[in-house]
Amino acid sequence: RQLSQFEPAYINVTNHQQEVVYLERPDGLLERRTVRKRPGTIALSALIQYTFNIPVVAHLICGGMDQDQLEDALVELNFLGIENVLALRGDPPNGEKRFVPVKGGYEHSSELVSQINDLNMGRYLDQNLQNARKTHFCIGVAGYPEKHAEAPNLERDIEMLKHKVDSGAHYIVTQMFFDNAVYYRFVDACRKAGITVPIIPGLKPIGSKRDLATIPQTFHVDFPSELVEQLTKATKLAEIHEIGVHWCTLQTKDLLAHGAPSVHFYTLGKAESVASVVRSCY
Repeated sequence: RQLSQFEPAYINVTNHQQEVVYLERPDGLLERRTVRKRPGTIALSALIQYTFNIPVVAHLICGGMDQDQLEDALVELNFLGIENVLALRGDPPNGEKRFVPVKGGYEHSSELVSQINDLNMGRYLDQNLQNARKTHFCIGVAGYPEKHAEAPNLERDIEMLKHKVDSGAHYIVTQMFFDNAVYYRFVDACRKAGITVPIIPGLKPIGSKRDLATIPQTFHVDFPSELVEQLTKATKLAEIHEIGVHWCTLQTKDLLAHGAPSVHFYTLGKAESVASVVRSCY
């Protein structure tokens, strides 16, 4: 709601696979339960798109879903008029280090992209389906300027990214980064690899000193030394907020001046910093 005043081109709605938890019963034994976030991605996507009249990009993940479940989700999204999806593999469940697809599911997001592209051409899992309607999904995928954490090197990661594009992706949105030179090198490498779709840079304003530890650990990205030095010297939360907004504002202006197709802001539940950046740039 706070960002709707800026009339964003779209709003992303994230997705998380269900998790297994063990709860202690009164008799002391542990009970296994499956927990999924509620309301889910599809419900929130419809709510946002039709409450605020802003297009939504619904995240769809391979984790925890088989091909039939993914098709069902896509049919629901299409029925609701939500035509923008970001196809992701998804992270392993909490406590797990390795991603393992469910039976009948996908190991790579490129496979999900292919399935969505098939629906766009009217090809469903049930090949005998009568009067199959084509969908009209715009398919986005993720790119990692500092490489995916599981990739052996950036070159191999870009090969995998090209496979996603060749499978039907229409655009790429990057993981957050804090040094624009990283993005420019990444775009150049993608173009040399034959990737021609738009590559949208992803940015996030730093909001606390804690981000210096949690963001690299969680998202596997680096901070420039200059930014680390500024944040380390700051003593008040307001000062840290100002540094984060200023840095992100400079990034945004530079990216747009150098021809970036647009900018994707990661709010992570904290919209005020992003609002400050947008006010400074537009």
